[in-house]
Amino acid sequence: MRRLDSLMNKIRKDDEVIVIAGRDRGRRGEVLEVRRDGRLIVSGVNLLKKHQRGDPNRGQQGGIVEREGPIDASNVAIWNDAEQRADRVGFRIENDGGNMEKVRYFKSTGEVLES
Repeated sequence: MRRLDSLMNKIRKDDEVIVIAGRDRGRRGEVLEVRRDGRLIVSGVNLLKKHQRGDPNRGQQGGIVEREGPIDASNVAIWNDAEQRADRVGFRIENDGGNMEKVRYFKSTGEVLES
C-alpha cells in the first residue's frame, strides 16, 4: 500500500480541481470521494465503461454504463476561481482571538479556502 503524504489533506471532498496530467488534462470537476490509497473520484473525469448485466428483480436494465474511475491525487490541482487557474495549497495556523486553527490557503494569493 502506498504511503499517505500531505497531498491527501490538501485536496478534500467537494473541492473543485483541474486535471494537470493524463488523457483528461484540462478538465475540471468536483471531488466526490477521497480514497485512502491516494486516489480521488472526480465528477466527469476518467470515465470508464462498465458492462452491466440487467437484474429484472430490481428493475435494473442491462447495458453499458459510464462511471467515474479513480485518478491519482498527484495528477490534479485545486482550482482557484478568483485567479481562474490551477493553484497550490498550503497550511498555516491562524489565531482568532486566542482560538488557533489550521487553515488551507492558496499559495499564489494567500487567500484562505473555505472548508
